[in-house]
Amino acid sequence: MKTLIKICGLSSEAAIDASVEAGADYMGLVHFEKSPRHVSLERAKLLRDYAGDRIMTVLLLVNADPKLTGTALSDVKPDVVQFHGSETPDWVKLVRDKSGLKIWKAVGVRDSAGLAKASRYVGAVDRMLFDAPAKDLPGGTGTSFDWSLLADHDHQVDWGLAGGLDPDNVRDALNATHAPLVDVSSGVESAPGVKHVDRIAAFCQAVREYDAANR
Repeated sequence: MKTLIKICGLSSEAAIDASVEAGADYMGLVHFEKSPRHVSLERAKLLRDYAGDRIMTVLLLVNADPKLTGTALSDVKPDVVQFHGSETPDWVKLVRDKSGLKIWKAVGVRDSAGLAKASRYVGAVDRMLFDAPAKDLPGGTGTSFDWSLLADHDHQVDWGLAGGLDPDNVRDALNATHAPLVDVSSGVESAPGVKHVDRIAAFCQAVREYDAANR
């Protein structure tokens, strides 16, 4: 089965083109001012329009209030909304019910308690993303977590793996977790927020090599 690939934190047309050409399935646009990958809603709309239907667009929000959430969804018109803060199951379910969009929720995993927290979102989201624990920023920190925590986990909803992935370790991560989706951001950058075309291509190639070896 093909492993899905998300390249997150895009801010340029060149990075979109590179992601499409490399065979990524999703691109992520981050609307969170504290992030070095932040794009305004105006810029996010332009990038989403530029991508068109060549790749699925994920809009990442962090603890956005109802007004901002509504504005973001109506302006950008993403295919998926990814919540990456302390949003409650009730809130993300409400957004899913009202918008009709696919909803993803990222949770930081430090130990088995993080997985238990994730179970609260079953029935409220379409996909869980297991990431490294948040520090100053929710995601994009380049740090990973103990993948063995996922080895025997009973996943009750579609899921994906994030946190510290790069072209050099993604095959190891997939061998350890068999994740159906991998999500990379800082691991394909030359500097914080600056995507590197060759690293995007190398990441996607590594995933496809894993797929070919595990058919």
